[in-house]
Amino acid sequence: MNKQIETFQKSQLKTMPDIRPGDTVKVHQKIKEGDKERIQIFEGLVIARKHGKGINSTITVRKVVEQIGVERIFPVHSPSIAKIEVVKSGKVRRSKLYYLRTAKGTKAKLKKRNLSAAIAPEVVAEAPVVEAPEIVVPTEETK
Repeated sequence: MNKQIETFQKSQLKTMPDIRPGDTVKVHQKIKEGDKERIQIFEGLVIARKHGKGINSTITVRKVVEQIGVERIFPVHSPSIAKIEVVKSGKVRRSKLYYLRTAKGTKAKLKKRNLSAAIAPEVVAEAPVVEAPEIVVPTEETK
C-alpha cells in the first residue's frame, strides 16, 4: 500500500478500548438534527467484530427492545462515534455469536469473564518484598 495512504489511515485511528465479542458496550453516537447535534447511546452485546483492527473495522451490537431484537453495525473509527464504553465482559468460545439471535432464556446468557486472574499478577508484583529473618540451626560443632 502507498505510504501516504498508510500515514493518513493511522492518523484517523481512534484510541478505543479492547472490544471483543461477548462484551456489553455503550456506543455513544453523534446525531445531527438540523443545526443541533446530540449524542445517542446504544447499549447492547457485541456479537461480531469484523475487518480486523484497522480503519475499516466494525462491530455488530445487538439488544432486545420489547421482545424484538435490534442490531446495529458501527464503524469503530467513524467520526460519528463519540466513544465506546465496555460495561461488562462475557466469556465466549467463538468469534461470531450469531447463535444468540435464536437463543432464548438461559441459553442466551453469557457467563461473566473472570478478570481477577489477569489483574492478580500485577498486584503481586507491586507488593513490597519482605525478607524473612535468618534462622540459625545449631550444629554439633556449635553445641
